Amino acid sequence: MSLIKLPRAEASLGHPLELLLARRRSVRDFAPGALSLVQASCLLWAAQGISDARGLRTAPSAGALYPLGLYLVAGDIAGIEPAIYRYLPRENAVERIQPGDRRAALAAAAMNQSWLADAALTLAFSACYARTTKKYDKRGIQYVHMEAGHAAQNALLTAVALNLGAAVVGAFDDRRVAAVLGLPREETPLYLVPVGRSA
Repeated sequence: MSLIKLPRAEASLGHPLELLLARRRSVRDFAPGALSLVQASCLLWAAQGISDARGLRTAPSAGALYPLGLYLVAGDIAGIEPAIYRYLPRENAVERIQPGDRRAALAAAAMNQSWLADAALTLAFSACYARTTKKYDKRGIQYVHMEAGHAAQNALLTAVALNLGAAVVGAFDDRRVAAVLGLPREETPLYLVPVGRSA
């Protein structure tokens, strides 16, 4: 397995939470320009990074079962090739799973929302529901959805702290997005968060 180790994400970006909350807005108009690997690392860590010696993560998870998968759809990130990468929280690394720039394919799978292809990167969240439902039965589905919201909001606030634009996308064809991402059969796509420089 070939891993790309990520730069250490800063635990504090030096912004009071109230200011980040006040500035958070959905941005769908991106300017050209690469993001840095440090910026990508900060976004990934904020969403699903290890924040505790016991292995606990930045976003709460029912029973600490962590059913979410997090994928980096990289199009314009300095230092890494355009590709789809899976984020590995324990290693704070990404593993390439699909080569090439897949932003246009992802935009097409998201009901032809062409602006997604202009984002430097997209964070794609998936869920393995069985990890949570085996303990919490049907209620676990709600817990998984709650967790996705927590993780995505962490990423959105981090984007604000990095002076980047971001938005959330839930309108997409599940099967097509799963195919673009190369998801395992047991994972369902939940949430897309395109990020880039604000136009």
